[in-house]
Amino acid sequence: MKMKMKQITNRTFLLTAIIGSLLIIAMVTANSIHSSHNTILKTEEAIFTVSRFYLESIADRRSHTVANQIESEFIQMETALDYIQHEDIESQEELRQTLGKIKNLLSLNRFALVDQDNVVYTQYTTYTGKSRHEFLSEETMTDRTISTVSIYGSYKQLCLAIPTPDLTIMGKPFKACFIQIDIKDIIDLLSVDNKSSTYFALYSKNGSNLSGTELGPAISYHNIFDATKGLVSEDVWKENMDHFANDVGGSMTFIYGGVTETLCYVPLLNTGWEFTVLIHENVILDQIRDISENNLLANRKQITFTFFAELILAAILFLELRELSKEKLNAEKETRIAFQNMATKDSMTGVRNKHAYLEYENDLNRKIHNNELKHLAVVVCDINGLKHINDTLGHAAGDKLIKDACALICEIFIHGAVFRVGGDEFVVLLQDKGYDSMNETISTMNRKVEANIHENGVVVSIGYAVLEEGDHHVRDIFERADKMMYVRKQELKAMGAKTRDS
Repeated sequence: MKMKMKQITNRTFLLTAIIGSLLIIAMVTANSIHSSHNTILKTEEAIFTVSRFYLESIADRRSHTVANQIESEFIQMETALDYIQHEDIESQEELRQTLGKIKNLLSLNRFALVDQDNVVYTQYTTYTGKSRHEFLSEETMTDRTISTVSIYGSYKQLCLAIPTPDLTIMGKPFKACFIQIDIKDIIDLLSVDNKSSTYFALYSKNGSNLSGTELGPAISYHNIFDATKGLVSEDVWKENMDHFANDVGGSMTFIYGGVTETLCYVPLLNTGWEFTVLIHENVILDQIRDISENNLLANRKQITFTFFAELILAAILFLELRELSKEKLNAEKETRIAFQNMATKDSMTGVRNKHAYLEYENDLNRKIHNNELKHLAVVVCDINGLKHINDTLGHAAGDKLIKDACALICEIFIHGAVFRVGGDEFVVLLQDKGYDSMNETISTMNRKVEANIHENGVVVSIGYAVLEEGDHHVRDIFERADKMMYVRKQELKAMGAKTRDS
């Protein structure tokens, strides 16, 4: 009887232990599955949030870049008007010559004046502009205007105009001046470098693609509203149409081909255009899902272990997950830095590009305004003979000349910040040690260039200027340096250097 009771007790204990172990393993496994599932959901929510933040950041930065460029163009136009008012112009020929000087000095392409009869005067011709330019439909202008001009059918340009109520030329009152900016120049400022998962495009109020850039496979080059109709609800679709019509920013998420895509858009300052950025969120989500599913599979394989083994394994997996997350964060940080470098680096020469210069210039302008900047020098560099090389030896030789010139500038101005701001134009900003050694460095550069004239080497014309009392913008210093550079270009031409014309 005792033996039978002992067998029952042992059997009960064993059964209890087995059932208890299975229950513990089942609970641990269920908890692991539940936790992994929640982790996936939370990760997806986080990725959606990060994706929108990333897109909004890109869109906001690019829109500010365009706004800064437009403001810079308005300032240049005001400088041009001041220049014209001090000129004694008595004929159309003199007016055209003056407009040509403005183009060369201030890089204001398509700068034009409009008299009281709405006759437009450019460097090369005159025409009646009331039917062509929207801002001339107003009887009088009181402030700056930004409008869109259609040329060659659907090709668009941005028109910036300011009134000139006190301007009289050749005995005629003039009512306004304006410039036109090619949409290609604006696209260059807006371009997004990571084309594999991030796209951008520029749209008009009615959703037409102005930039000719693809906005992902679902929308491609088509009208954004025609392409998204049916991909989102009718209410969301109409809401986004209203945003475009009223110059309001917003976002839209839809699924196309099993891929979740999110786009954000912001209006460009007073242009009636919307800058739109799109990203494939599944590119990031798939990577995170793979990690989560692998961890879930590893948990299932540990069901045969005891509760303590499960806890130890969970601790190990937790540490591994933390390391994986840390590595992923570091990789994403390196990728983000790489993208930032790509956005601000000139692809041909490797130095910083015009985008980087505009951001640098804005920061310096702030310091000048707050009286935080004591010493600054601007060196303007222009390559001699690039057009001659392109015309005679081809653009490959021209590209080599640009790279060689950049290498020379970087070698001489080793303590300066070098930017390529145009095809054959570079700017060097000197501060601290670069500013202190400026005179010696410029002398070295000029000696090297003059020697290169006779050795058929790279010839670069440079001009420089320093921050002076009364300067309010970097542009003030740049203009003085630019004038000196053109004087230097003529000196080098007299020594035998090639120019654009020879």
